[in-house]
Amino acid sequence: MADGYLTTHVLDTARGLPAEGVKIALYKVSGNSHRKIAETVTNDDGRTDNPILPADKFEPGTYELVFFAGDYLRATGQSGAEPLFLDQIPLRFGMSDPDAHYHVPLLLSPYSYATYRGS
Repeated sequence: MADGYLTTHVLDTARGLPAEGVKIALYKVSGNSHRKIAETVTNDDGRTDNPILPADKFEPGTYELVFFAGDYLRATGQSGAEPLFLDQIPLRFGMSDPDAHYHVPLLLSPYSYATYRGS
């Protein structure tokens, strides 16, 4: 059995705070097919309460996290004019090690974002 798992969090770099209440969906990607396998919302620390992909469901492959940033930006008064520059942010990445902890955070502002493989 694999011991790998996936976590994420969102930081609001414009406000210098964790981004609370961001909806996140996780998809398993195979070619042009996407299958939603999880959905969660960030807590007051900008993290999810549990791994978005726990060890008992982990398998190597290509995945996509979709961060519903527009809803968060609207709720915090940072949205600006419609349509938003950033609304839903998809991050596609691969996980190859069945025993690794993958951490894929989002650093967010109304006009930019960044990500990295964290620890």
